[in-house]
Amino acid sequence: MSGVDLGLEVEAVTIRVGATTLVDEAGFRAPAGAVTALLGPNGAGKSTLLRAIAGVDRPASGSVRFDGDDLLALPRRERARRVAFVEQESSTELPLSVRAVVALGRTPHETAFGGRDPDAARIIDTAMTAAGVTAFAHRELPSLSGGERQRVMLARALAQQPRLLLLDEPTNHLDVGAQLDVLAALRHLATTGTTVVAALHDLSSAAAHADAVVVLARGQVVAAGPTAETLTPGLLRTVYGIDAQWMTNPLTGRPLLAVARP
Repeated sequence: MSGVDLGLEVEAVTIRVGATTLVDEAGFRAPAGAVTALLGPNGAGKSTLLRAIAGVDRPASGSVRFDGDDLLALPRRERARRVAFVEQESSTELPLSVRAVVALGRTPHETAFGGRDPDAARIIDTAMTAAGVTAFAHRELPSLSGGERQRVMLARALAQQPRLLLLDEPTNHLDVGAQLDVLAALRHLATTGTTVVAALHDLSSAAAHADAVVVLARGQVVAAGPTAETLTPGLLRTVYGIDAQWMTNPLTGRPLLAVARP
């Protein structure tokens, strides 16, 4: 069913480490061409679930389908042509330039003999511009700050031209301006047809930029659906122990979620 825009469908995914269940029967759907925020308190299982969806770790049970195809059954190279995953932290210490790291995103699109596609340079340039890393393209990755590295990893993912983009705390380490730039880039990407799923810890960012949310608590999906309909004051009080009220941002006109401790 490849080519049919069904979005991401996660069904009854369970993830265990030894006798410990980290994610229990998780299921949700992320609409095609939309930004879906994966929310929940620390330790809820967001990163663990994203790694399973990306095929980095295999779930004990359940299925992950994208546009009708079983993602976990695809060969690694074929999955990499469709799915890009940006983790929270980059452990790479190789002395590669920023541009060389971003170029790695084109690897799944090379031929079996390493031949590059003729549009690679243009795609790499576009990805670097979108992620805001062009200014330090020739610096080596180990010399960058945490926030700069985060944007380089995003650029590498964008260079893959994925149909499904998974991100684990993509605004981690970024200053406020860079956070807004990254979230705007994700929204633009969704308008081009890419399905975006991002784990976020900032409820305000999710409220302003996500079309839909999936809320995890203690390894289980407790709510999922359109953002404003799902993030109700009652749910947020139960999951986070906070009071919340929907408002309108006077600067942007976008939804704003005001929160406070009761």
